[in-house]
Amino acid sequence: MPWYLYLLRCGDGTLYTGISNDVARRLQAHRRGRGARYLKGRCPLVLARKVRVGSRGDALRVERKVKRMKQELKEKLIKGKIRVKDLLRQTLDVRR
Repeated sequence: MPWYLYLLRCGDGTLYTGISNDVARRLQAHRRGRGARYLKGRCPLVLARKVRVGSRGDALRVERKVKRMKQELKEKLIKGKIRVKDLLRQTLDVRR
């Protein structure tokens, strides 16, 4: 099963980044208050972007990179101006 990176827009305007192999199930859990403590009390939660990444390891690497990004760069990622494939390539180049 492929893994996905997803970004949620919270009711307070912040963005939450996560990974899952079943984003619909994970979003439902978040909306019920399960999973991420950060999301409690930040409803409504709207799926801003979902991107297929591939393996779990790749998803974890991209998630770590995206979580360190400033919100303006995350917005570019949501709009498709930054590609996840390029972020993954950057993380692999750094490890070499």
